[in-house]
Amino acid sequence: MQAAVLRGTQNGYDLVLKQSASLDQILVDLKALLENLKVDPQALAASKISLDVLTEDRILTAEEKSRIEQMVAQYPRFEIHKIAANVMTIADAIQLRERENVHLLSKVIRNGQEVVMKGDVLFLGTIHEGGKLRTTGNIFSMGDVAGILQAGYPDDESKLIMGNLQTAQQVRIAEQFDIIEPETVTDSQQTVAYVNDLHVLSYGKLAQLKKINPKLYNQIGGI
Repeated sequence: MQAAVLRGTQNGYDLVLKQSASLDQILVDLKALLENLKVDPQALAASKISLDVLTEDRILTAEEKSRIEQMVAQYPRFEIHKIAANVMTIADAIQLRERENVHLLSKVIRNGQEVVMKGDVLFLGTIHEGGKLRTTGNIFSMGDVAGILQAGYPDDESKLIMGNLQTAQQVRIAEQFDIIEPETVTDSQQTVAYVNDLHVLSYGKLAQLKKINPKLYNQIGGI
C-alpha cells in the first residue's frame, strides 16, 4: 500500500498520508509521487497545485510537519494549503473554546450527581457511573466518562457529542438516547454522536462532521 496517495476533489487535491506507515516511508513514497507528477505535466491540469495534506488519525509533530513541507517545497509546482488530521487534540479544543466561548468544565461528577449547564461545554474532567452532565448545547468531551452525557437539552436535536464515548454509560441528545454497549462505538476521541434525519441517535467520525453538521463544521474552522 502506498503511504502517500493523491486524490482529486471538487475543491482541488488531497494528499493522504497513511497513518499506519512510518514517516520515513511516507517521505519515500511522497518523493516518488511528486517525481512522477513532475515528469508528467499532463497528469494534472493546473500549473500550480495546492494540496490539502490529510494525515488520517495521526497527529504530526512540528518537526514531522516541517519535514513534509520541506519535501514538497522541492517541487515548485506544488504548495501545501493545510495539514489536517481527523482527530481533535486538546490544543484544538482549547482553541475552540477561545473562539466560540465554549464553557470549560474540569471536575469530578460522582454517582448520583448531575451538573446542568447552558451552551457548549468542553469537558476535561471525570464522570463516574451514575453521574450526569447535561447542557443545552454541544459537548466536546476530552475527559473520562463512565456516566451519562446529554446535549441539546431539552429538545434540540441539532446538537452533538464529540469525544471518546466507549466507556460512557449512556449518551443523550434532546430526547433521543442510547445505552452504550462495548461494540456500539470504538475506542477513539473522534467519535461523534448525533441525531440523524430519521430522528435516531447515530455515530460517526470527526472526519464526517462537515456532512453531519455543516454549520458546526464551519463554526470551528473545518477541523
